[in-house]
Amino acid sequence: MAVHHIVWIRFRPDVPEERIAAHEAALRLLPARVPGVRSMTVGRNFTDRANGCTHGISVILDDKAALEGYAVHPYHVEVAHGLRADCDLSMAVDYEF
Repeated sequence: MAVHHIVWIRFRPDVPEERIAAHEAALRLLPARVPGVRSMTVGRNFTDRANGCTHGISVILDDKAALEGYAVHPYHVEVAHGLRADCDLSMAVDYEF
């Protein structure tokens, strides 16, 4: 079964737009660099319904094994590390469909 990995993040207010754009660009490269990633999207939240989260990330993976590989893949680790440095909140949910 495929897996949907959803992440909500909130960038700190002091993070410049150029740096946020660089994070978005790095995220968009995940499908080309990480095996098992079928697709991914990243976008800015435009509602007040996300408890202050500024962005959403949606990743579709082949299966649970692909999610496990994704979590430790060097490119994903690098991208996630950079995000954590610039965010003060992140939440994730994973489910099969």
